[in-house]
Amino acid sequence: MASNTSKTARASVRAGQAGQGGALSVLGEFKYLIPLNGGKHAYVRNLTNGKTAHLRTDSDAFVEEIRVLAAAGHAAKIRAEINNLAATHPGDGWEATEKRLVAAGVFEG
Repeated sequence: MASNTSKTARASVRAGQAGQGGALSVLGEFKYLIPLNGGKHAYVRNLTNGKTAHLRTDSDAFVEEIRVLAAAGHAAKIRAEINNLAATHPGDGWEATEKRLVAAGVFEG
């Protein structure tokens, strides 16, 4: 039976279905933090509710959002991601962000 859809249309549909997760990922790894404005702000992607919050990294709301993710079992991945951001962008204050989160007891299980 002949198909009425073009080869291009079928390829487009397949490509759309392949990326249905909608998550920013690098080699299959979900990114929780998307740094903005030299580390002053970040998008925090919350897997538990599917929302992405735009927050100042020195705000209480940022600490609470990370606390929610850490309580859901993502603490090790988030801490590794913050350490990776600190190594990749040394002047952006990610070391201070991690210290603030540790001082708030976010990563304690």
